[in-house]
Amino acid sequence: MKKKLLAMLLTGAMAVTLLAGCGSKADSAKTEEETNTETENTGETADASEENPDTAADAAAGGSQTLKVWCWDPTYNINALNVAADIYREEHPDFELDVEEIDGESISAKLATASTSGELNTLPDIILFDDTGFQKSVISYPEVFLDLTDYGFNYEEFSPGKVGMSSVDGRHYGIPFDSGTAIACYRTDILEQAGYTIDDFTDITWEDWIEKAKHVLDVTGCPLLNGLSCYNQLTIMLQSAGGSFFNEDGTANLTDNEILRKTIELYTQMVEAGVYTEETGWDTYIGGMNTGRIAGAMNGCWIMSSLRAAEDQSGKWQITNLPSLDGIEGATNYSSQGGSSWAITTNCANPELAVDFFKSTFGGSTKLYDEILSTGAISTWLPASNGEKYTLPDEFFSGQPVFAMITAYSANVPECYVGTYFRNAMMDVANAVTEIIYSGTDMDSALSAAQDTLNFEMSQQ
Repeated sequence: MKKKLLAMLLTGAMAVTLLAGCGSKADSAKTEEETNTETENTGETADASEENPDTAADAAAGGSQTLKVWCWDPTYNINALNVAADIYREEHPDFELDVEEIDGESISAKLATASTSGELNTLPDIILFDDTGFQKSVISYPEVFLDLTDYGFNYEEFSPGKVGMSSVDGRHYGIPFDSGTAIACYRTDILEQAGYTIDDFTDITWEDWIEKAKHVLDVTGCPLLNGLSCYNQLTIMLQSAGGSFFNEDGTANLTDNEILRKTIELYTQMVEAGVYTEETGWDTYIGGMNTGRIAGAMNGCWIMSSLRAAEDQSGKWQITNLPSLDGIEGATNYSSQGGSSWAITTNCANPELAVDFFKSTFGGSTKLYDEILSTGAISTWLPASNGEKYTLPDEFFSGQPVFAMITAYSANVPECYVGTYFRNAMMDVANAVTEIIYSGTDMDSALSAAQDTLNFEMSQQ
């Protein structure tokens, strides 16, 4: 699922490169006094629930025991929901989920219609959101999202970078789901030809990586990485140091952005040295790894399913963490690419039930994450790494316990501000990088033009 979603985004970026419920039926138009009263009551319920878990269970038991959900992908997201429902039903036999399969774009359209018309009663209890669009939705439609900050979720048990994707102004609006934690994967047999092991690419910096990648290329003829334009690679490198395309107030920040400039500088070096190959389509991107033309992969952990397609390479791959940005304060060897989170709407007729469901499953069940691991759904709930299946060695990746490793990596992913116009910014930056590499435009001019374009786009939306 993640691959398909990201492929849609990458296709757009490549085009730039190539061209230069149980919903309440009550009236949603409440008075300010009613709204304040509801907010106070919610806070009291949350505090009581946090102090006494039985209180939450008692509250969840009242009212409708069915939750309506909007989300996409039957084999991935909907499957995870159904497994979670089965687990929750062991203690709550009357619990039911009414899941409607709706793609992300349709969810956005329905959300806009409900918000502008004031008919929030058309919304379900729970909605799944792509992480890169979560903050935009909360900022655009704040009346839709239930503020979960005081409902007793232990957000410290989730990856910080993941939690940040569904937080706005220090408030929490999402329940983190699947991991997009970024990993570096390498063909160890090819590294060995150049005299290296996986340890030589662990806990290193990008400058060190580039020098070693040049040596691998000289000896074996294989570039270490490839990708579609710079879309994935730049965002991975940017978030590894907690970087963003925006200032904290949401204004564009491209021209004087130290972290962005460093990522572009390094990315340019990689392309010009031939150690990173820009591909023209998804098939050639994945084919490069599967055929041995490319000796590595760096992306969200979902990329492992594509690597496994080359069954003859089992035992020839290993994973490790990422290089860090040289000379940047706060730079780490960890990042993320992709993923989604759940939201509870203000239209939910039984928010205590929804909260208890998520606390008991996506935020409290190693059994759930063990069972859905077969679909590629890796947890960002950190205790999941203690699950039985997470600690098993993976034959394809040379016996490494890759799922436990990835969950451990996710604990170190920095938070970054995504904002409302992330995708606009990324497309504009991708265009600027193309100008820098292929037209010889200096970075100052290219980023200045990109910021002007982004400011215009922000003024029109």
